Amino acid sequence: MSFRRLSILLITLLSVSTAAIAGKKEDGTILKATQVLEETMSMPDQRAPDWLLDRAYGIAIFPGVIKVGLGLGGKGGKGVMMVRDANGHWYNPSFVYLGGGSIGWQFGIQSSDIILVFASRRSIEGVTGGKMTLGAEAGIAAGPVGRQASGSTDIGGAEIYSYSRSQGFFGGLALDGSVIAIDNSANASFYQKGGIYASDIFSANAPAAPELARKLLETMRRFPGLNDKAPTAIPAPKPATAGAPAVTQPAAPAGAGLESATTYPLSDPK
Repeated sequence: MSFRRLSILLITLLSVSTAAIAGKKEDGTILKATQVLEETMSMPDQRAPDWLLDRAYGIAIFPGVIKVGLGLGGKGGKGVMMVRDANGHWYNPSFVYLGGGSIGWQFGIQSSDIILVFASRRSIEGVTGGKMTLGAEAGIAAGPVGRQASGSTDIGGAEIYSYSRSQGFFGGLALDGSVIAIDNSANASFYQKGGIYASDIFSANAPAAPELARKLLETMRRFPGLNDKAPTAIPAPKPATAGAPAVTQPAAPAGAGLESATTYPLSDPK
């Protein structure tokens, strides 16, 4: 065999091996996301309430986001995002990643499972457009849990609600300033289609879902609030009754509300 043919053979084998490894990584992310969803939804007092999930235009699940702090802090992790269409049908999952840094005294390492509930169409479009900065381009706040304020419509004006299950030295996980972006390379590997975009996955002409993706969607549909039904808009505050003075809220300064972005733990740190 000539050197040229041997080189071509080695490159081909390496490419196949690399693709297989990449595929296994995406499979692992899907499996972990499915496990996180099942475990958190089994905790009725600590998970996102059904009435909020009814209003979800999409959710993102990030298993094992790592946060490291040594004076300066940073966090990052990969996950999957699912979006509902106008009729409430869940599209196939798209891979996404989360990253960001922070300044201030901090020390330790923490691994957190994070779930984001997208309560507006605009927040979904911000991510599917490529990437979005949480807190700056879409308001984010700690989500209400389980039986807390059950059925309440007074949950603030955030567009994204965050939940975390953490272990480590940090008491919570702030997401304001973090970037959430589409992982195009992971999508191409998982769906075995080069040049695929999130808009392709979140469409009626999406590529066929691999078995693990179908299992994730089947798991979601088992839970009230996450089955196939059109999201309902969060009702606006009730108008003042006749004869009662109208209550007005002062205009919020620029950047207000970012301090509420610390996620609510889904379980007590161990």
